[in-house]
Amino acid sequence: MSLQTRLMTAVIGFVSLILIIVAVITSATLGKTMEDQLDQKLNTYAHQLVRVTQAFSPSSATAQNILAGPFAPPTGLLFVVSSPVSGYSGAIVESTAGDELSSGLQTLSGSQMIEIAAALKDTSVATVSLTDLGSYRIIALPADNGVIVVTGLPRDEIQNQLTQLLTVIALATIGGLILLALTTAITIRVSLRPLRAVAMTATRVANQQLDRGEVSITERVPAAEADPRTETGLVGAAVNKLLDHVNTSLASRQENEERMRRFVADASHELRTPLASIRGYSELSLRALRQADAPVERPEIIESTTSSLERIQAQSLRMTRLVEDLLLLARLDEGRELVYSTIDLAQLALEGLSDARPTAADHHWHIEVPEEPVTVVGDAGRLHQVVANLLANARTHTPAGTTITLSVAQEGDEAVLRVHDDGPGIDPAIRDELFARFARGDTSRARQTGGTGLGLAIAKAIVEGHRGFLTVASEPGDTTFTVRIPTNPAAATAGDVPSEA
Repeated sequence: MSLQTRLMTAVIGFVSLILIIVAVITSATLGKTMEDQLDQKLNTYAHQLVRVTQAFSPSSATAQNILAGPFAPPTGLLFVVSSPVSGYSGAIVESTAGDELSSGLQTLSGSQMIEIAAALKDTSVATVSLTDLGSYRIIALPADNGVIVVTGLPRDEIQNQLTQLLTVIALATIGGLILLALTTAITIRVSLRPLRAVAMTATRVANQQLDRGEVSITERVPAAEADPRTETGLVGAAVNKLLDHVNTSLASRQENEERMRRFVADASHELRTPLASIRGYSELSLRALRQADAPVERPEIIESTTSSLERIQAQSLRMTRLVEDLLLLARLDEGRELVYSTIDLAQLALEGLSDARPTAADHHWHIEVPEEPVTVVGDAGRLHQVVANLLANARTHTPAGTTITLSVAQEGDEAVLRVHDDGPGIDPAIRDELFARFARGDTSRARQTGGTGLGLAIAKAIVEGHRGFLTVASEPGDTTFTVRIPTNPAAATAGDVPSEA
């Protein structure tokens, strides 16, 4: 059965059981009360009739004579007299209308008298069902003149009232259960509507292709069905949150796949050129060596072979650097390759600027460092590589005459290194992917405009390995790369984004 059917069955079943128990208890209590009232009336009439009977002699004490006296019996009263002289006599008051009561009396038959005697054989109070008369409550009391007086009142009124009561209770119970069933069905259906919305949403999501390609889960449980103030609404809100996380994960997966495809393409492109050069120059060298076997000495062949071997060596070195950079990035991603020690960041900046200045004499170089040491715990070699990569990036992508300023400062618990230039700035189209691997400002990949596009990616990975972060702010005439490294690495979290980012 469905949840709605089970809930309705349980609610209606329990309520029905409660109503039945209440009806039984009510009818039993009312019946007992009415029986007690009937017994009280019966005792009253019985004692009155005993007093009236005591005024008659045993020979004249008959039911008809006694009831014809000054006593005013109610309709339905049963009266039996057992006299040792006149024997048994009994009558029932059928009507009290008219001047003479005798016309409203019905004499009891012999069989009815026998039924009364049998009921009172071992007790003075009994309930008897008389033929053609129905159920009666009877009591036997002795009079002082030796006459036994039996008085009875009908129980039909009690039974009729109980029947009416049970009929009313049954009708009210049936009507209440029908109303309860409708109310419960509506309430449960409305209450379970968020769950049905969740099921429908989950079904639609399950029917989508999520295993490949660009996927976006737009299905959500409606806001009206995801009210966190209700239990079922909490389920809808949780499903929406789950779908948000899944959608974010799928988008991240797709982004990673695209990045991996670009990485493979870029790596293939970067390796293809040096490999083609190595192959070409090696073939040229082999051809030259074969020609060198000629008997006539040819100096130009020796010179060509030497040049080819030098180019092979240069391309081999370039390919080696590329592979080493890729290996370094992989090891940094795994949290390896860093050897920590206490270093002075200001001294490191001085050494880095000294190395970069001869490579671009047409640029203006400045350095700003404090007099006091700015110490951090880190890998000196890798941090020197960060400084060198940032300075090389500023030198490569700015024209001659550009001023490049390297500064180091202590700001709170962080050591801050900035590389500023007044060049043309960074193209906004590539700013978001500036630190991605193989990201290059010149998409033509001309060798003279830069390296492999891994310099900033390596710098960012090294800084994050030191629990710091690397950011950039750029506009025409004002570009600044900022490195922040905590002086207390245990108190920092890698990848935090500063406000100036």
